[in-house]
Amino acid sequence: MAYVIHDSCISCGACEPECPVDAITAGDDIYVIDAEACIDCGACANVCPVDSPQPE
Repeated sequence: MAYVIHDSCISCGACEPECPVDAITAGDDIYVIDAEACIDCGACANVCPVDSPQPE
C-alpha cells in the first residue's frame, strides 16, 4: 500500500526530502507520490503540516 498526497497539500515541500526512495516530486499544483516507488514508510506524513499524505 502506497501513500497518496491529497488536495489539502500546500506545496510546502517538507515531504520531498524526507522520502528515502525519492518517490515524491512536485506536481503542477501539489506534490505527487510515485505509488510504484513508495515503500509505505510514512516519513512524508510525519513531517506534513496539513496531514496531506495518507495511506492509499
